[in-house]
Parts: sequence; C-alpha cells; structure tokens
Amino acid sequence: MKFFEKTVAKNYIYRGKILNLRRDDAELPDGKPCVREIVEHSGGAGILYVKDEKVLLVKQFRYAYGEEILEIPAGKLNKGEDPSLTAARELEEETGFYPEKTKHLFTIYPSPGYTDEKIYIYLAENVRQGKIHLDEGEFVSAEFYPLNEAEQMINDGRIKDAKTIIALQRYLLTERQQKA
Repeated sequence: MKFFEKTVAKNYIYRGKILNLRRDDAELPDGKPCVREIVEHSGGAGILYVKDEKVLLVKQFRYAYGEEILEIPAGKLNKGEDPSLTAARELEEETGFYPEKTKHLFTIYPSPGYTDEKIYIYLAENVRQGKIHLDEGEFVSAEFYPLNEAEQMINDGRIKDAKTIIALQRYLLTERQQKA
C-alpha cells in the first residue's frame, strides 16, 4: 500500500502576511475521507556563524512563547527568494556580519503534522563586517558564545529553539568527528 493522501478540496480559512490556514478535505490511502488542517508558510532560512570556537546567537522576544529566545540568525523567505540569500541577508540585518559564501547544511521540516514550512540551514563562510539594519519593529541583540557554553545551554534548557539546537548539535558532532 502506498501511503499517499489525496487532496479533494483546499478550503482557506485565513490568508495572512506570514501564513495561511486551510481546512482541507482529503482521502486516506484506503479511500476513506478525512480532514487535514494545514498552516501554509513560505519557509525560512537560518545561518550558523562560528568564529574562534564561538557561535553567534541572537536574543529576541518571541510573542507566541512570551519569552526571550536564543537563536541562530534566521528569517522568512520572500516569495521566490533563494534560501541562501535569505540566510545571508538575515545574518547581516540582525548582526552586522555578512557571509561572502554560505554552505547548505540541511533542510528541516519543523512540524510536518500541520505545516508545509521548510527551514534551510546554512553555515556562514568568509564573513566580513557589514551593517546591522533591523526590520521595523524588530528588537534583537547578538552575542558570541563559546561552543562548549552553547552546548551546555542546550543541555540545561536555555536554548530551546529547534533549528538552533539542530544546527549546533550537527556542527558540534561534525567538528568532533573531524578531530577524532
């Protein structure tokens, strides 16, 4: 049996600036009808910048959680934008650093049960000083953290953002394997 669900009808409930909400009529692999609630999102890109055994993280208040969150610089893809350009743009906007080159590390599906969002994760390379230019209404601070401290902050729950945890763990694992 193929595990494929057929869309019968896409029913938009809300269309917004950042996301759309649908309540679709669908058909299960066995032919039975079902309903799927989907959050459409254009996707995003995040970028990991490590310099001298320190990682650059940004602190930002996230309204949905009601707290400040430590994250790698990241942002929403503009329609038709190459994710590597999004990542480079966000690094400069939020931190004042600009990567001459980016390396795609991986793409994650943050919540495949209800959203089509994809987040593209990059590594910043050949970084030069640029200029911070935050979006209107965006309040962010950037700081370098020693890699061992960042790892401890994941372990003790101070870093909670999934894309940041995955990017850092992947980087730390790769670095340790290369040194072994």
